Amino acid sequence: MEGLLHKLEGKFEQKLDEVFHRERHPEGTPHGGGSGNEEESSGHFTPQMQQQNEARQNHRFQSFAPPSSGGVKWYVDGASYFWAVSCALEQARESIYILDWWLSPELYLRRPPSRNDQYRLDHMLRAAADRGVKVNIIVYKEVTQALTLDSAHTRHHLEGMHPNIKVFRHPDHIPSVNDAKADLEAELQSLTDRLSAAALHKISGDALKTLYGSAGDVVLYWAHHEKLCIIDRTIAFMGGLDMCFGRWDTNSHPIADAHPGNLDAIIFPGQDYNNARIYDFEGVNDWDHNKLDRTQNSRMGWSDISISLNGPIVHNLIDHFSDRWNFILEQKYNGKDPGKYEPVLPSTGGLVGSGESRAPAEDGGFRNRLQHGIQRYMGEPGGEGQRELGGGSGDLSIQLCRSCTEWSSGHPTEHSIANAYIEAIGNARHFVYIENQFFITATSDEQHPVDNKIGRAIVDRIVRAHQSGEDFRVIVCMPAVPAFAGDLKSEGALGTRGIMEFQYNSINRGGHSIMESLQQQGIDDPRRYITFYNLRNYDRINISSTMSRVENESGVSYEGARREADDMVGAGNYPYGEHSDAREGGSGRQYERYQEATNDAKDMTWDSISACYMDAGPDLHNAPWDGDEESEMNAFVSEELYIHSKVLIADDRLVICGSANLNDRSQLGTHDSEIAVVIEGGETVESAMNGQSYQASKFATTLRRQLWRKHLGLLPHQAPDRPNANWTPIDRDPQQYDFGSPADRLVHDPMSREFWDLWTGTARSNTEVFNKVFHPVPSDNVRNWEQYDDLFSRHFIIPGSDMDEEEKRGRVMYGHVVREEFPGGVREVKDWLNRVRGTLVEMPLEFLIELGQDLAKEGMSLNQFTETVYT
Repeated sequence: MEGLLHKLEGKFEQKLDEVFHRERHPEGTPHGGGSGNEEESSGHFTPQMQQQNEARQNHRFQSFAPPSSGGVKWYVDGASYFWAVSCALEQARESIYILDWWLSPELYLRRPPSRNDQYRLDHMLRAAADRGVKVNIIVYKEVTQALTLDSAHTRHHLEGMHPNIKVFRHPDHIPSVNDAKADLEAELQSLTDRLSAAALHKISGDALKTLYGSAGDVVLYWAHHEKLCIIDRTIAFMGGLDMCFGRWDTNSHPIADAHPGNLDAIIFPGQDYNNARIYDFEGVNDWDHNKLDRTQNSRMGWSDISISLNGPIVHNLIDHFSDRWNFILEQKYNGKDPGKYEPVLPSTGGLVGSGESRAPAEDGGFRNRLQHGIQRYMGEPGGEGQRELGGGSGDLSIQLCRSCTEWSSGHPTEHSIANAYIEAIGNARHFVYIENQFFITATSDEQHPVDNKIGRAIVDRIVRAHQSGEDFRVIVCMPAVPAFAGDLKSEGALGTRGIMEFQYNSINRGGHSIMESLQQQGIDDPRRYITFYNLRNYDRINISSTMSRVENESGVSYEGARREADDMVGAGNYPYGEHSDAREGGSGRQYERYQEATNDAKDMTWDSISACYMDAGPDLHNAPWDGDEESEMNAFVSEELYIHSKVLIADDRLVICGSANLNDRSQLGTHDSEIAVVIEGGETVESAMNGQSYQASKFATTLRRQLWRKHLGLLPHQAPDRPNANWTPIDRDPQQYDFGSPADRLVHDPMSREFWDLWTGTARSNTEVFNKVFHPVPSDNVRNWEQYDDLFSRHFIIPGSDMDEEEKRGRVMYGHVVREEFPGGVREVKDWLNRVRGTLVEMPLEFLIELGQDLAKEGMSLNQFTETVYT
């Protein structure tokens, strides 16, 4: 959620895109720390680059950036974060810099779209450009055969709106052997004909190299995965959220979005209503490629974390952006479009990582333009060099770290994020909380091809605690299924199973996992020290009698009218909504007729019941439903709540937040490019740790408490259009938190017996309910394929399968209620679901455990590419 991380999509129906790119970030340092020099193998570095590399050895974590300071404000989930970004974009007067893995110009930063046209991202950027703001954007240039991010559309659409908007795409995937094109196309077509989404592992190594191209000795399997937005060089936004489809969500995570009583209440237009487990993004330029019927299927909720910053730390983030921009400018666009693009100045006028240190001697034009800009920046009266670059309190210690290497930035390999993870774990005194999209790591070299040793750091710290008799915990929250497969038994899910195998081998299988290593060192019950959790939620789709009454009255279907509503907000039937008849007033008749018919229809049914599992939410039995019990039974849906966060919190005193996943892709430095900040210190608050008085960092403890309260259902329902002070940028309002409230007191001491009973009891109860009502997989009740068939395959219609009508009889779509479990009907279903609080569930560590090392079958070992990309 992210390079090579979608499941191969266009050509491969299930899109290993999500598997590879959506979050394929390397895990920690390759050898458990080190100088940050381990990967310098290409020998292509200039003396200036080597000098920079030597200088960084004096910085903590071997980061290119020294420790700094500033103010930080957290945002849990996309609704508050994107609202804050919209506030800052609206106030931009000089510059906007954006780094994204995927950027969707049609993304609505505020919802519902019907009332927020001016807050569509492309509209906001055009308005800023009209004010004279210079907009510079870098997006990952995907392999079009593998991903449907359509970065070409992003560039052409945005640059076509205004000359002040400039967009770079990187890297260029140049085939290493031109005449291999025909062979590659033949292989891709063969795979497509077999409808094998995960068949990437069957492509020859040479064909893969041809597909992805190379830079020097490096095949470009990897992606730019940073998420960063800097406005007026004074405030920055970063974390796990790209400004793209599928990321906007509230703390309540509603997964139903049918509004038969008012189409203008739709929250997730077009491709923004996405469930990649059923149908992944397919052609983001056209609504019709998204086959998801939202009257039958839920969306997949998106749990994520981002931050805004101001103060001196913004200098380092500007330097990072200018470094990336000027590297790409020199490498690609200076020759391709001479004179069209200008360098971006570093924060202080010094040439830290700037284009000048890279420019060849004959490129005097580039150097002259950069130097002229620096002089203007530093010397012109009223120039931005005269301005303060901050405004934050400066009370927090903050250091920028990154993962980068020669292909991604022109620098020797840096894996300072991994170094920071290992040091934070090793220095933790009480607990480490990790929330991440992936968990692939090694405890020893025996776990090749996984290289990062974050797992070793976890084992060492727990063993130390055990030997010293310390209370110490590591708590990990991660997705149940990392790559969205529907039927895990299908060949199309082979890539997903491959990732799951690496993850289980990191946790509790394979002979060298964290838990096995702990047992080998005398810890009989590792779960005393380390535990793993997923998130899952439910909702009810509003397919009540109102829908059929309005359809009969209007003579049009709800879905037909809804599609035209998508067109009207530019997320619909025509490419990007720009040429829709509905926009021009010529069509839109289905929408208008449907809306007119709603005037006489009183829709009493709630469009979502996600409030029922949040704090002080209504009793599910009291949620009104206009219709019969059979239709209501059909309306209940459940889905995994996809964790996309990249956060570590230690001892309520340290936070690492950024774009890096816990895997080799993000952590090694040689693979995906990433950024993260290490945040410590600042204002303290009186707290508790294991029953003792404790001084906690206000920033760290409020972020941790907010997250845990959300997972436990101890936050109130969050409406999409009711912002508060926590929805604004850091320079607008301070962070708010209700210290001392009843819900806060339940989570303020992360090591107390009372809290731990609440956490584990909630997870256990929620898991029991979901297993009963929806039979989700993975599950501890499924230890082999025979049990899988009994629990899953015989109950559900599999998305994309070729089941005939006879096979479908008696089955329901996956994600719906398993009817045979409830002889008492829908009231019995509500009795069970009423027990759910929040979204926390146990991670099923026994899932398919009897298969041993065969979870992904033999296919994953057929080429080196597969091993490397999946880790």
